[in-house]
Amino acid sequence: MAQTKELVEFIAKKLVTHPEDVKVRVIENEEGQVLELRVNPEDMGKVIGRGGKTAKAMRSLLASATTKTETRAVLQIVE
Repeated sequence: MAQTKELVEFIAKKLVTHPEDVKVRVIENEEGQVLELRVNPEDMGKVIGRGGKTAKAMRSLLASATTKTETRAVLQIVE
């Protein structure tokens, strides 16, 4: 689903200092989708947030966005 990728990309680009370094890769598997989010190492803290709150909020939005399509999507923030 391109919409989930675009959603994660949009949110991440608004949070970081280096939006040109934001990359989202979608991996399809039998359980659904895995979205790998890569950002500039300097922006890693901004995407994760204090205590992981920002990452958790992004995952909640992603879950809400996929409920209509009844698919499962998981967000992984990788270095």
